[in-house]
Parts: sequence; structure tokens; C-alpha cells
Amino acid sequence: MIPLSRSLTLAEALCAARDTRCLELGAGVVKATPQVFRQLFGEQPAVLVADANSWAVAGEAVAEAFRTAQQPTLSPFIFRTPDLYAEFRFADELIESLRSHRAIPVAIGSGTINDLVKLAAHRTDRSYLCVATAASMDGYTAFGASITYQGSKQTFLCPAPTGVIADLDIIAGAPVEMNSWGYADLLAKVTAGADWILADALDVEPIEPQAWHIVQGRLREMVANPAGVKTCDAGAVRGLVEGLMLGGFAMQSAKSSRPASGAEHQFSHLWDMQHHTHNGWPPSHGFKVGIGTLAVTALYEQLLVLPLHELDVEQCCASWPDENTWRERVRITFDEGELRDVAEREIAGKQISPDQLRVQLTALRSLWSELRQQLRAQLIPLATLRQMLAAAGAPTEPEQIGISRTRLRRSYWQAFCIRRRFTVLDLAVRAGLLDECVDQIFSADGLWPMAACELTETGPAA
Repeated sequence: MIPLSRSLTLAEALCAARDTRCLELGAGVVKATPQVFRQLFGEQPAVLVADANSWAVAGEAVAEAFRTAQQPTLSPFIFRTPDLYAEFRFADELIESLRSHRAIPVAIGSGTINDLVKLAAHRTDRSYLCVATAASMDGYTAFGASITYQGSKQTFLCPAPTGVIADLDIIAGAPVEMNSWGYADLLAKVTAGADWILADALDVEPIEPQAWHIVQGRLREMVANPAGVKTCDAGAVRGLVEGLMLGGFAMQSAKSSRPASGAEHQFSHLWDMQHHTHNGWPPSHGFKVGIGTLAVTALYEQLLVLPLHELDVEQCCASWPDENTWRERVRITFDEGELRDVAEREIAGKQISPDQLRVQLTALRSLWSELRQQLRAQLIPLATLRQMLAAAGAPTEPEQIGISRTRLRRSYWQAFCIRRRFTVLDLAVRAGLLDECVDQIFSADGLWPMAACELTETGPAA
């Protein structure tokens, strides 16, 4: 049952967070960093952690604030690697350094720095403080760190920062496209919410009302001014930062990324795990998630016009693959290597029997009329969603992030395989409708038309 949405203030959401006890959000608040640090950690020394870019943007200002406040600090830890990203070997480098002292780390940066410090602090049994430098993603206040390990993008369970400093002057000075990244990540909460509605309705994963209210209660308000995000309008950027922080607080409350992450993130994680680059660089997390959000919304719109209250449950059960068949499909879908290993493990983890499938699809059939209304109320129409992303400066075509339509079509099946979380991809597969829906999405009158020769290059599990 979807809880009646109610808006929570940032302060109310902070009270619901399990790890973060202080959020300073406003213009010029970076000067308060040592006072917040002392409030949270007393007289313990700090060690500032940044890369070369974030040190120039905010590190010097934080260091000067600590010197002025006479708050003790060790020599800063600055990553010098030009291709730094959230990969375990970089976290290991920081872990080794932190083990040589007991100072509290202060992460100065955005997604990569925050995730590396979050994991390293947890692995060395201490908390940390975060100074956000861009409105680029929702991970600042999230429970868990998204780190690439052994070729797989994984969420390592570890606490969120004890405190966060979000100086709107610093954030406004970040490259404008970083706001677009964050906006696309925030907009993805729409489809993530739809996936949670599905999982709740089919008794897979119940909605937790508090986390739902935190992330969904003010979501429409937070995404209402995409053009303002692109032009760095002060109100729009503040709303974006608040929305991203709320997403993290919701994940803390639930101790899971479920409130803020659904099938759209599986597309992004897939491309991460395939080490996708465009023009020599990995596209941003937000831009990948934005294309994933469009792909997922397109799938929902295909399903929502179908009469699933008339679904032939017995036919679905009779054609449901057994374990060996699923294993073979994974082998066909993925080349050898770590990604195939991940897919085999995740498919095995979410495998159900024909009898279990029968129970679930029978429930779907009986609930469909009401469930369809709930999903339509949650989702933003695809055409509107594209306009919003474009207005915020985010891509709306896969080619803009270097993903061909052939590859995107193949990604529907691949994204289904790489994570056991129940999403609309699972619903479509279990109802035997994924191929049909994807065919329509890439047909001549679909969202992403493909030439006949392209359509023959890829099958349901190619």
C-alpha cells in the first residue's frame, strides 16, 4: 500500500537519518566547517581528503578555516591520480594512510571522493565529515558507498557521514553540467518509486513509509524548475541540493538504496561494469541514469496499456525457464569474465519456481486495475520527462552518452540480469512481455526507432 505522501522538511528528514547528525546548507557555510567538526568530534585532529580539483575549489578554504579556528589537522591527503574514480584500489590507498593515525577524515569533493572516504573511514573504524562541492549526485548522505570492485559496481554497506557541509556559493561555482548530472539523478527517483510500488504490491519488498515520505514527499517540487538548474538559478540549485540530500537521508532511514534506486540505476551500473567511455571518458553517473530513466519509463508505458488483468498465468508458468536454461541465457547474453559471473550470481539469487511465479502473477492479474492507476499517478509521462531532462541540460538520446540503440536494446536484458532487486524489468520478464515491449520501443513508431538491419543484430538475450 502506497503511503499518502506528505512533505517532510529537511530538518525532519535529518531526524530520521541513522548516521548524519548535522547538515549545514547555505551560502558561505564552508567557514563553519571547523565549528561543525568540533561539535561532532571534539578536539580530535582532522585530515582533509581531496583530489587536485576539489582542493583548488574548496580544500584551501577549508584548510584556512581550520587554521583560523586553531582546530588541529594533519597534512592533507590529496589523490594525485588524473583518472581517479570510485574504485577499490583507491580506497585501499586511503585506508592504508588512515591506519597510520586516528584523525577524522574530512571528504572535500563530490561523488568519487565521498564514496572513497566513506568506505575508507568505515574500514578504519571511524566516522567522517563531508564538504560537498557540487550538486552532482545523491550519494553525499547515502548509506553505503558505490565502489567498483573486481570489475563489478557494488554498494558496500557503510555509514553515511556524521555531518555534511553544503556551501551553495561553492556548489554554484561548479561546472554547470554537474547540476545537470544531479538533476537527472534526482529525477530518477520517479521511476525508482514506481519500482518500489511494484515490489510492495507483489509482496517482494514492502514500502517503508518514512523513507517513502522523505524521498517522494517533495520530489515534484524539487524537479519543477529544470531550466533554473541549467542557468544556476539560486532557488532551483538550492532545491536540487535539498532533493539530493533527502534522497540520501531516505537511504539512511531504510538502510538500503531502494528508496532512491530502481531499474534506471541498473542501466547505469551495467555500463559502469562494462567500463563504458564516450570521447575518452566515462559519462557521468547522472547522465547514464537519465537515459536509464527514459528507458524504464518507455517500458512502463508499454506495459500500462496492456490488459494484464487478462494475463495467461498458466502459459507464463509453463514457459518459465529452469535454472539450467537461465544459466545458458546468461552465457549467451554476456561474454566471459567478471560481468558474466555477477549475472550468474544475481540471476540465481532471484530465481523463483513456477509455483511461486503462479502466485505472483495471479496477484498481479487481480491487482492490475488499481496498480495501473497507482503507477500512472507516480510516473511522469515520457514526453514530459524528455522535455525536463533537455531543459536541465541532460541528454535525452543514448547516442549523446555514446550508447548505440543496438546496445541500449540489448541493455534491457543485461540490466535485468545484473541485480536481484525486483523492478519493472522483473515484472516484464516474469509476465513474458519484455521482448514484446522492447520491440515496440525500438520500432519505427517507438521512442528510439531502429532500422530493420539493426533490429536483426540483437535478440532478447544477445
